[in-house]
Amino acid sequence: MKKILVTGGLGFIGSHTVVELLNANFDVVIIDDLSNSKIEVLDSIQEITGKKPDFFNIDLRVKEKVNHFFSENHIDGIIHFAAFKAVGESVQKPLDYYENNIGSLVYLLQEMRDRKLDNFIFSSSCTVYGQADELPITENAPIKPAESPYGNTKQIGEEIIKDTCKANGLNAIALRYFNPIGAHDTAKIGELPLGVPQNLIPYVTQTAAGIREQLSIFGDDYDTPDGTAIRDYIHVVDLAKAHIAALQRLIEKKNDTNFEFFNVGTGKGSSVLEIVKAFENTTQQNLNYKIVGRREGDVTAAYADTTIANEQLGWKTEKTLEEALLSAWKWQEKQ
Repeated sequence: MKKILVTGGLGFIGSHTVVELLNANFDVVIIDDLSNSKIEVLDSIQEITGKKPDFFNIDLRVKEKVNHFFSENHIDGIIHFAAFKAVGESVQKPLDYYENNIGSLVYLLQEMRDRKLDNFIFSSSCTVYGQADELPITENAPIKPAESPYGNTKQIGEEIIKDTCKANGLNAIALRYFNPIGAHDTAKIGELPLGVPQNLIPYVTQTAAGIREQLSIFGDDYDTPDGTAIRDYIHVVDLAKAHIAALQRLIEKKNDTNFEFFNVGTGKGSSVLEIVKAFENTTQQNLNYKIVGRREGDVTAAYADTTIANEQLGWKTEKTLEEALLSAWKWQEKQ
């Protein structure tokens, strides 16, 4: 049984991926510093799968702790989620983002190099494309100057991995996510931001639940049909399954080069107002929202061309936008 390390494995995408790994009969070890997650998620994972992964509370910015972990544990592959991830916050706190997102990546890769470990999957982002010239966005789209420090950490992260693959023979895949939403069908795990949500859907669900007074929609003057920004919203379970497909590709040595990257989205863009209306229709909840000024770092529109991931990973999305929104609401209702 292959043992896979999942960093940030108690977070939103990480926890769903851990569930899919366990369902696919991988042995899983989680590292998480609980800075934006809760230890109770570990019990929820066990409730869903009947298996409890090993857990280590480690801050990956502390090189000595990373080194000690690898000296005590043999790992067959790593899926690296652990990172700060809010675009707006990264503009306010750039140094925190560079220290956390770049430093932890470097320390992991150094351990892989020194111990001759292989199979690395990186949690990247469509933010690496910036505001693309053409939609949908293909993997051939140019990497533009990042719109935010968060986006820049993903660009730099990919460059670091690519250089490491070239120099040290590591095999790695970067998955460029679009916008993950939703929750597990059991409503036992979902998106649980600590403090004020930085992403749209948890703010939507918390507003519907009365936790937030009002949803702010950032800008209605974008060059889109209804003036609000367009994104590609993918169900988190579909996204989690893409990681399993990528991992199998590396383990079975089916990769064409030792650094590959794939867009992971639905291929369909939805505006913020379309999301609001779809949520209201699906859940029968009315949302109190207002239009406010644009947010620094946001692009006008981004949605994926997923052809390469569909063909080479043998993966495609299965769940609808409505299913994702309903699962997010059911998760919110359980909180």
